Amino acid sequence: MSEVKQSEASRCFDFEADFTGSWRCIPLCVRRKLDLAGIKLKLGHWLAFTQVERQQLVEWPDGPQELHGFAIHLKQQTAAMACGTVGELPIPKEPPWHQEQPPSHVAHGLTKLGQTMDHHRWQQLSELERFALCKLARPGHDHHNLVHALKEFQLI
Repeated sequence: MSEVKQSEASRCFDFEADFTGSWRCIPLCVRRKLDLAGIKLKLGHWLAFTQVERQQLVEWPDGPQELHGFAIHLKQQTAAMACGTVGELPIPKEPPWHQEQPPSHVAHGLTKLGQTMDHHRWQQLSELERFALCKLARPGHDHHNLVHALKEFQLI
């Protein structure tokens, strides 16, 4: 696994800084790994982990074999938790953040902020940045971090 890939796997954004020291919320780099591993981790699970265990999940690599190990690890670690074992989700064959164009919900979220994004700019973003925009712009989500992400990614 390349050094660049590894750093992206554990990269936390500046707009997440209010909780990265304490890991009181699940950072987007871990949420991406969860999606790619087909795992539904509740906040209760996350908060039941020690600080060291949370840091280990942040630093976990994101290659196919590592993601398989990630899923097994989380199932084992949560088996005895009060909130139960982690759930399983279908692993997306074509994740929205892998699309050639910004997904419609991202384009809509940007439009609501008076912004647009073309194919070229979407492709210039890292996979994790595209994932973050997909999560932050989804319908029904509190979009307050979307503006911060757009600024951090130098889109506005």
